[in-house]
Amino acid sequence: MKSWIAYWNILKKDMKNYYLKPPNISWGIIFPVAWTLMFFIKSQSDLGIRDILPGVMSMSILFGTTSMLAVTITFERKNSSFDRLLLAPISLNLLMLSKTTGAIIFGIINAFIPVIFASFLINLAGINWLLVLGSVIFIAITSTFLGLFIAVSVSEVFEAQTFSNFFRFPMIFLCGLFIPINSLPVFLRPISYILPLTYGADILKSTINGIGIMPVQIDFLVLIGFALVLFSISIKNIKNKWIH
Repeated sequence: MKSWIAYWNILKKDMKNYYLKPPNISWGIIFPVAWTLMFFIKSQSDLGIRDILPGVMSMSILFGTTSMLAVTITFERKNSSFDRLLLAPISLNLLMLSKTTGAIIFGIINAFIPVIFASFLINLAGINWLLVLGSVIFIAITSTFLGLFIAVSVSEVFEAQTFSNFFRFPMIFLCGLFIPINSLPVFLRPISYILPLTYGADILKSTINGIGIMPVQIDFLVLIGFALVLFSISIKNIKNKWIH
């Protein structure tokens, strides 16, 4: 019981203290919303908006989650407050889950902002929203753990944001969000399949537009694999670099 009380208090503290910091507002909220409006305004037809909706949702999750972790983890590590958290009556795994749960929730909320905009412009009937929710949750989890991996690899917030962009911007073009993977040069396609967002976006494309390139069961399994690997590597890095 004490572990879960500590989990909740850490999560509540992070959401209160860090989630409205300027880097989070600019990269996690304003940037995805601005891109959403830009794409929707440019896409005049119903078909155009529905075609790009999976990509915009995926991008909103990616930027929202990674921006959260870049602030919460690196800021607390720099100010030594993370060291105090290690004294809490909670395992390291549960501690890091408490530090990432808020980002996952934020990413899920971010994903449905484009959906709300789209609902005023087009008819979204015929979509399996349960499957959409499942894919959004798993994209948020893998993107958050990618953000965790980045955050524990650097020491400054600006380094974390810069390192995040090293992953985020290539994903926009390589993960099939707006450019089909089959349209990419042959030498770039293997890179697409080693990026987790490719599989999350594929589920959304299958669900919203029926144009996925892989079975959704495979997509979910790959996302789970990415999440476990990224979280495990992050925990290992924390033990090796932060805990003496």
